[in-house]
Amino acid sequence: MGSLSNDSFAPLEPKEFSQESKKVIDFIADYYSNIEKYPVLSQVKPGYLKTELPDSAPYSPEPLEDILNDIDAKLMPGFTHWQSPNFFAYFQINASTAGFLGEMLCSGFNIINFCWLASPAATELEILVMDWMAKMLQLPPSFMSSGNGGGVLQSSTCEAIVCTLAAARDKVLAEVGYEAITKLVVYSSDQTHSSLQKGVKIVGIPPSNVRCLPTAFSEGFSLSPQTLEEAIRKDIMSGFIPLYLCGTVGTTACGAVDPIEKLGKVARKYNLWFHIDAAYAGSACICPEFRHYLDGVELADSLSMNPHKWFLTNMDCCCLWVKNPDSLIDSLSTNPEYLRNAPSESGNVVDYKDWQIPLSRRFRAMKLWVVIRRHGLATLRFHIRSDVKLATYFESKVAKDSRFEMVVPRKFALVCFRLKAGKDSKDDENLNKKLLQEVNESGNAFMTHAVVGGVYFIRCAVGSTLTEERHVEGLWKLIQEKATKVLLDAIV
Repeated sequence: MGSLSNDSFAPLEPKEFSQESKKVIDFIADYYSNIEKYPVLSQVKPGYLKTELPDSAPYSPEPLEDILNDIDAKLMPGFTHWQSPNFFAYFQINASTAGFLGEMLCSGFNIINFCWLASPAATELEILVMDWMAKMLQLPPSFMSSGNGGGVLQSSTCEAIVCTLAAARDKVLAEVGYEAITKLVVYSSDQTHSSLQKGVKIVGIPPSNVRCLPTAFSEGFSLSPQTLEEAIRKDIMSGFIPLYLCGTVGTTACGAVDPIEKLGKVARKYNLWFHIDAAYAGSACICPEFRHYLDGVELADSLSMNPHKWFLTNMDCCCLWVKNPDSLIDSLSTNPEYLRNAPSESGNVVDYKDWQIPLSRRFRAMKLWVVIRRHGLATLRFHIRSDVKLATYFESKVAKDSRFEMVVPRKFALVCFRLKAGKDSKDDENLNKKLLQEVNESGNAFMTHAVVGGVYFIRCAVGSTLTEERHVEGLWKLIQEKATKVLLDAIV
């Protein structure tokens, strides 16, 4: 245990910073070298850490070596290893060397660019990198700084949705009166991410005013424009005010894609704010063969996607583009005296504090800029295509085993499948729950499930940075082995 001394207290001494940072980097590098040795899904029981660590903070400084040893011995057993090549759950949170280096620079400079004056380069780099991303996705000029729109880096899709909901809400209420908030209606499909429900609660719209419209297998679980328009007409006749539509490119449960262009035409007809949630699959749209999923984006008011999901950019990083930044600014801006400055009042600069919920913000543009520069568009496309190729390989394995079936067609790198019981749907569900439990408890892989159209199935999301064909092959062998076991157990 170290000793306290005012003379030796130097929390940011350059030499010590260099030495200890190298130790941490080596520790993380060793972790990645050995990551396959750990159970992917943590096997600990709730509350395990209380018996491993002291119940009060240390009075004196402790050596970094002791801290790293505790991470290895006491925290590591409680980790679910998101960067494991055998992690096939949820959607991956991609990491990369470039993403890590960008994160180091972001944290190292520790710049808080809430307004242009607080760090001009940070703000202007964010404008630049968001335009870079827009061009990679072939977004129309109306979403870029060179047009009337622009982009901002948020922490998550949930935050992006809250911001756009607030902007849409205030724009309409300014016209019809703020007491009409209970009449505002938000539209989505039954496959839309739950962050929309959370956002609606946060902005004060009654949760009962969210229309989660039904989808069907025959339409790939995408939102039908006809169903949407019928719901809008019904609400108008009942005295409600249609406000906001959320379309999705790559739903969480099964990777469904809503018909953006057709939905956009309905949104324009009834003057709804149209937001596109492309959190997962938006990254794939940098590849020409996937770009058509964004056709009709010119009809949208906003679009979000998460580079921290599939774009090799360490958590957290969410891109949000809006056609009319003034709508965000009118809803989210505050101007206390202590933040007043000449550049802001000139109207010639961007103050990103007015494009988001919190005042403070991280220098995320540095991280995304480093990722794009270190990899380039060609390599980023290769990365996406490689994951899709691995998912296609896994899909082919499922198709060749008569015990299994695909639940929905694969669009990106998400494979949705299930084990067939051959009896009734309840047997299918129980069988697949048992199969998923057996796979996850083995420690050799981690997958999750979803329910679509009343059907329970297993999701295999390919996309961890370290995943290779051998890991997909190993996963399939594990699934086959456990399937044999649960089928035999069911007979007994």
